[in-house]
Amino acid sequence: MFSGIVEEAATVVAINRKDSNIDLTIRCSFADELHIDQSIAHNGVCLTVVNLGPDKTYTVTAIRETLERSNLGLLKEGDLVNLERSMLMNGRLDGHIVQGHVDTTAVCTAVENADGSTYFTFVYETTPEMVAKGYMTVEKGSVTVNGVSLTVCDSTPRSFRVAIIPYTFEHTNFRAIQTGTRVNLEFDIIGKYLARLTELRNL
Repeated sequence: MFSGIVEEAATVVAINRKDSNIDLTIRCSFADELHIDQSIAHNGVCLTVVNLGPDKTYTVTAIRETLERSNLGLLKEGDLVNLERSMLMNGRLDGHIVQGHVDTTAVCTAVENADGSTYFTFVYETTPEMVAKGYMTVEKGSVTVNGVSLTVCDSTPRSFRVAIIPYTFEHTNFRAIQTGTRVNLEFDIIGKYLARLTELRNL
């Protein structure tokens, strides 16, 4: 489990394709603290460390289903990836409950300077079936964008905005997001459970 508080925007240094999977090698400052089998969220996707390399690098594997549901298959060498190690059970939940299971992707359609912060607008494809599963946003609710826990504003059935403070902008890959960039979304798990309970009550 994660909280959506990104530790570092790290650099992709190598991408190797094996059949329908890809191995991503990442360079980050805390690589020396990692161990094999450890879970780390990459742009909000929970992946397992499979190798530790030199020069503060490690490798994870993304399978086909992960690549189809997320933006990891679009990564190139030199791109920034938001990283978060799994939560410690004695720690504070500074963001919200994040599973590391990306639901879908969205496209940035606008970036606006808001006198000290930056507004990003994202649009995603949806269906009545997705909404019934809780794949939606609500005003002032929580959403995870590329692994970052954020508060929704201007929620519509297919879009929402988030306001990014300067610290988050500088310390995550939001600084690389522009119009047309595809990002990962994980909707609020509490909303998903409520949607499922509603569905079961109507059976």
